[in-house]
Amino acid sequence: MSHIVEIKTEVRDPVAIRAACQRLKVPGPVFGEFRLFSTSAIGWAVRLPQWRFPVVCDVNTAKIAYDNYEGRWGDTKHLDGFLQGYAVEKAKLEARKKGHTVTEQSLADGSIKLTVSVGGVA
Repeated sequence: MSHIVEIKTEVRDPVAIRAACQRLKVPGPVFGEFRLFSTSAIGWAVRLPQWRFPVVCDVNTAKIAYDNYEGRWGDTKHLDGFLQGYAVEKAKLEARKKGHTVTEQSLADGSIKLTVSVGGVA
C-alpha cells in the first residue's frame, strides 16, 4: 500500500542539518551567534552558495533567520534546496531509526520521491 505524504519542514535536528549540507556540498553547519546585516541570530549557521550572510537555524524554535536583501544577497533557490535536502535527510534518518530501508529518486520537476520499505524489506 502506498501513501503520498506532504511534509512541512521544521528545522530541529542538527544531524539532519549536517546531512543536508553534505548533500548540497556546502560547508557543515557551525553553532554560534552570527551577524545578519543589521541584526544577529543564534543557532546552526549554514553558508549557502553566493549568499552574503548565513542562514541560521534555531533548532529549539524551528525558526530560520536570514537576510538575503530580497534576493540581492542570496538566491532563494539555494534556501529552497537546503530545506528540501533537510526534509529528505530527516525523513531518511527517522525511517532508518525504525529499521526501515529508504530509496530515493530525483524526479524531473525537481522533487524527490522517497520510498520507505517497512521492516527493511526492499
